[in-house]
Amino acid sequence: MTLQRQFAIWAISLLVLVVFLWVFSSILLPFIAGLVLAYFLDPVADALERLGLPRLAAALLIVVSSILVLVVALIILAPMLAEQIGRFATDLPLLIKTLVERFNELAPQWIKDAIANTGADVQGSVTGIAGKAAEWILTVLSTLLSGGMALVNLVSLLVVTPIVAFYLLEDWDVIIAKVDSWLPRDHVHTVRALGRDINMAMAGFIRGQGTVCLLLGFFYAVALSVAGLKFGLAIGLVAGFLTFIPYAGSLIGGVLAIGVALVQFWPDTWSILLVVGIFLAGQFIEGNFLSPKLVGKSVGLHPVWLMFALFAFGYAFGFVGLLLAVPLAAVAGVLVRFGLRQYLNSNLYIGSSNELSDPVPVPVELIDADIGQPAREARSGS
Repeated sequence: MTLQRQFAIWAISLLVLVVFLWVFSSILLPFIAGLVLAYFLDPVADALERLGLPRLAAALLIVVSSILVLVVALIILAPMLAEQIGRFATDLPLLIKTLVERFNELAPQWIKDAIANTGADVQGSVTGIAGKAAEWILTVLSTLLSGGMALVNLVSLLVVTPIVAFYLLEDWDVIIAKVDSWLPRDHVHTVRALGRDINMAMAGFIRGQGTVCLLLGFFYAVALSVAGLKFGLAIGLVAGFLTFIPYAGSLIGGVLAIGVALVQFWPDTWSILLVVGIFLAGQFIEGNFLSPKLVGKSVGLHPVWLMFALFAFGYAFGFVGLLLAVPLAAVAGVLVRFGLRQYLNSNLYIGSSNELSDPVPVPVELIDADIGQPAREARSGS
């Protein structure tokens, strides 16, 4: 089969996948969520199977336990979380106004003079933006809670997702073996190597970074609530959830928490410093213990590429696109690295001249650095 024909087949397959996602994006959410959940929990099922538990029993135990944990979390956390987010949206204009007053009290005179010379009404602009943001948050919440489709999606998530996850967990190894049997025999070793790289990247992010997000969200929520910070539960969970984007969780969560602390605790500087210390401790724990142990260096997703994928897939396919963004970004990263290695070792890059006795060194490091993964890791999986 010619290279052009292979490219045409893969291009048509990709087009069919995109059309399928676009047409059925409104009903795919529970199925994609079940797939992600099954992939996340597959190592647990493998561990239980090694302990002697049948695969069917292991899958059933994992799914039932996950449902119980989710139900308990919804019963305990959902009412408090909804109440805190609603109060935060309502109090946001007053919080911003108080922060501006604090700034006017504490800022050096030269900064105030510089702002005054610009002629900008900073307080009015910031208050207006805060009002618009609060209105937007309340609108989104009311839409999510009152929409008829929201109830359907919630029921489908609670009913269909566990069923999908159970069947996928039970037959995961069978599915992988079946897909492996479909690989073209002439390229089976290459495709398997790419599959291992893709699995490494996806596992490092979905399992590793997902676990980091859960642990940090729990730490921030508990620590901020114990510190007595208003909206501490909501801010902590948001900060933990956004940790999958490097620096975004600590930055956004820290700005929100410190801003609320300045309004709530001032002039009690120790309480404010305690809030700052919570986020510093979270960053220290993540950078020195959680990420090295759970994620490692195998992800290979540059933060800019990750954010672009989230925006692009979220815009194109909604919430389903957000769930698919990270796996597809990981797949694209591995395939791009593979394509670049093939190009850098081809005559198109090296040239067809035989004048040089030594081969031209391939600067894979430059390419892999741009993607976000060390070159030797990229080579080891190819």
